[in-house]
Amino acid sequence: MKRLSLSGTRRALEPALRRVLHVYWRFARAMTLGVRALVIDADGRIFLVKHSYVSGWHLPGGGVEAGETLVQAVARELREEGNIEMTAPPRLHGIFFNNRASRRDHVALFVVRAFRQSAAPVPNGEIIAHGFFAADALPNDTTAATRARIVEVLGGAPVSERW
Repeated sequence: MKRLSLSGTRRALEPALRRVLHVYWRFARAMTLGVRALVIDADGRIFLVKHSYVSGWHLPGGGVEAGETLVQAVARELREEGNIEMTAPPRLHGIFFNNRASRRDHVALFVVRAFRQSAAPVPNGEIIAHGFFAADALPNDTTAATRARIVEVLGGAPVSERW
């Protein structure tokens, strides 16, 4: 009978231990992760959306689903909220802690300059309004976080760690 050393036993148990720890971390240290996109058209205008369930104008985006990469999530959200299809990979601008939503929420912001929009999106139960706006003519109720990200990307302001 072959005897396992202590390090061999650890290696043998590692997959099971990793699974147990991941379950623990999911509940004890869980965080939520979302994506947003700063979509800039050829005229320098920014695509914003207005949701039915929260006030103000926002950058399009939403939660990252299980099994989905950040880029897949941003592509899906742009299709769903703006009928926008990226034609080149987006550029990651930053990852932000969004403690306004919860103490576990993080948002990855991507800049999208290469895209096509085959038709304007039709307002639905989630998105009640949308549009492209010049950076100096945003709707009055554009959220502070949305304005801050626009100034970071277009105006060269320092990138914050917080949404």
